[in-house]
Amino acid sequence: MNSKIYPLFIFIVLSTLLFSCGSNDTTLRKNITGNAGELVVVISKDAWDKEPGNVIREILAQPQVMLPQEEPLFDLIDVPHNAFKQIFKTTRNILQTSISPNVDKEGVKFTDDVWAYPQATVQISAKTPEKFVELFNENKDKILSYFLAAEKERNTMNYNRVHEKAVLNTLSQDFGITMKVPPGFRIVKQAKDFIWIQYDTPEIFQGIIIYIHPFVSDSAFTINYQLPIRDSILKAQVEGPTDGSYMSTEKRLDQVFNVQRHNGNYAAEMRGLWRLENDFMGGPYVALSELDVANQRVINAFGFVYAPSKEKRNLLRQVEAMIYSLKLNNQKDNDKLNKQEELEINVEG
Repeated sequence: MNSKIYPLFIFIVLSTLLFSCGSNDTTLRKNITGNAGELVVVISKDAWDKEPGNVIREILAQPQVMLPQEEPLFDLIDVPHNAFKQIFKTTRNILQTSISPNVDKEGVKFTDDVWAYPQATVQISAKTPEKFVELFNENKDKILSYFLAAEKERNTMNYNRVHEKAVLNTLSQDFGITMKVPPGFRIVKQAKDFIWIQYDTPEIFQGIIIYIHPFVSDSAFTINYQLPIRDSILKAQVEGPTDGSYMSTEKRLDQVFNVQRHNGNYAAEMRGLWRLENDFMGGPYVALSELDVANQRVINAFGFVYAPSKEKRNLLRQVEAMIYSLKLNNQKDNDKLNKQEELEINVEG
């Protein structure tokens, strides 16, 4: 099987799939409309042109980190209150504003599935523009996280509903993990503790590389430890289309790195750009490294996008949802060890 990267690779659009749900409450609702990443802001023109609109744009339309070309976190569509009709009410993400002295109760409210499913809505009520700005700034991180999580969850729901069973079975049998990827993903190359999967189109591709290495110390969850391991594996396993070319991490920009928990396990996320050495291909990536403490190993999922001259934000978010669907087959064993670790920390503390 050919294991070289060619610029005839993957893209799959699942964000427009229709959802259904088992409960009577959700099946009666309409399906969400609009494109992935769109967010309707219900606001008066005066407020949109002044400080309330400024703070909304500053947070919700700020640039997505680590893309080769600038793209906003969300594509904002401002809609006056009197124009907020049914055509907009089924949009996937909605921010409603109410700025008036007649507001009864000031505050921020988060509500799922008001007019459609699966929908995320935030309502901000304030008596004055100044109070609106104050409320928005106090809750900006929560608001942003809420809408981003909703975007990821929609992709995850799609992949749970329809996924590539051949890849799922291989990951479970040979690597002891599960990961949901859309139909059409194929295994490009597999070796010991390594697998590369992707989906091709004539213009773009999305790919995921999973590799495993032993857990030797906490330093395994640092940039200085992870980058050399990743680059050595990419150089050995992922060749480019020209002689002597291979995949690597772009190091002229600092990586964005966060330590976190995933499925209750110790984990780290890294974002940045990848490139081909001795060639001209490149694009954004997002990587998840997760500790399987029961087996004393670190599982790394490296998701990347190649889409020259095209927007990449939504493509990368799709890959992100795929790698975050990662689950360990032996999670129950890890849960016991993680719980024991938390008890020890609490006792020592």
